[in-house]
Amino acid sequence: MAKADYDSTVEQEAAANTIAFQSELLYGLNDKPPMGEAFYVAIQHVLASFVGIITPGLLICAALGVSPEDTGIIVSMSLLASGICTFIQCRKFGPVGSGLLSLQGTSFAFLGPVIGVGSAAIASGSTPEQALALIFGLCFFGSAVEIILSRFLHLLQQVITPVVTGTVVMIIGLSLIKTGFFSLSGGAAALQNETYGSTQNLALGGLVLAIVVCLTLSQNRFLRMGAIAIGLVVGYAISIALGLVNFSSLSNLPLIRLPIPLRYGLDFNFTAFVPFILLYVITAIETIGDLTATSAVSGEPVSGSTYFRRIKGGVLGDGINSAIAAVLNTFPNTTFSQNNGVIQMTGVGSRYVGFYVAGIFAVLGLIPIVGGIFQVIPQPVLGGATLVMFGSIAVAGLNIVASTGLDRRTSVIVAVSLALGLGVVYAPEVLADKPALIKNVFSSGISTGGLTAILLNIVLPGRPKVKVEAVPELSEA
Repeated sequence: MAKADYDSTVEQEAAANTIAFQSELLYGLNDKPPMGEAFYVAIQHVLASFVGIITPGLLICAALGVSPEDTGIIVSMSLLASGICTFIQCRKFGPVGSGLLSLQGTSFAFLGPVIGVGSAAIASGSTPEQALALIFGLCFFGSAVEIILSRFLHLLQQVITPVVTGTVVMIIGLSLIKTGFFSLSGGAAALQNETYGSTQNLALGGLVLAIVVCLTLSQNRFLRMGAIAIGLVVGYAISIALGLVNFSSLSNLPLIRLPIPLRYGLDFNFTAFVPFILLYVITAIETIGDLTATSAVSGEPVSGSTYFRRIKGGVLGDGINSAIAAVLNTFPNTTFSQNNGVIQMTGVGSRYVGFYVAGIFAVLGLIPIVGGIFQVIPQPVLGGATLVMFGSIAVAGLNIVASTGLDRRTSVIVAVSLALGLGVVYAPEVLADKPALIKNVFSSGISTGGLTAILLNIVLPGRPKVKVEAVPELSEA
């Protein structure tokens, strides 16, 4: 047996440590689906995460006035970095990576601070390219925070319990629902042309959603595994027939785009660096929640030594991957939670699918025109497919919390954390006049709810004692 499979096959936890889902997995973590089926499922992971990977780069470049050529480079490198980082996370190299079917993509958590730092640099006389050098420098050196933190996560087993991680997973899913419904209604483009929430957008998105739901419940394994892809293809085809897809932007894309590491260089400013320290800590908390959800929907343990070894490896991989992303001229990478919904809906939790996903992302990054075809998928189509997936993530979190028993203490932790976490999501203006540091930390519902859950779990009386287990590191071949 290869050492790469060791920690997933030898030291499996007792059944009591594994969350039971009604997902009826077709392929478990270490199963190897046939090539055709693996590629089939991989395409759906790509479709579920593609827009999320490229959107932060597009928003940041637009805010900083970056040229279209440089914007295209950053978007392409975002996809290439996601491919490389996904492979590292799924394959696992020594202590680096979780070994789960966990995809990496550009983090939205850094969006506000990155734009703030870049805008301040430009206001002080820097060019957009010099601002990018500062941003990538802060991202590169900040990744060390997550790398160091990952080595001490096993000491936090008394604090980072299933109640905390389950609550974070619930907030992740519930927060993303807002994004999914925004897309289903037409997205930012629809707001500009005053078609947001139009009957056409809602009908198109609703049709895709209905197709995904119906096929997910199918007894045919191929229809179930292809539910998301089929829904997107049908929606895409209808959109083309209705004249909603504009392919004109594809003619300006180069045939191949090769990476140039450190194209813009690296710069550093300690004052601007402080918020990034906190952001990387928050990103680690989000990653723990994402990987817990991945373990749960894959039928793997969510407590014990195997679980914590995977969490440590995943957070370490997160930090190293963010450094790699900065070298490749793009923004920090983190685990993507929406893909947990794909696992639950397709019933495929095999980490080998991640290898195919990594390859597809790399190709999309190197061949811009292929990525461009995905980029012009109408927002209502994407929203219809992703909305049900985001709901599935929230259900995964609910299952994790429920596995511990919903006593009065647990209910209070979950209730307060959800209230505060979702409160800043649905009423972000409450932080509008607060200092930048406060806004950077608490503007994310995941960080607000996650920090609340951790604090309440520490201070509320009656916290059950958790046996702190050693988490040995295993080297990989």
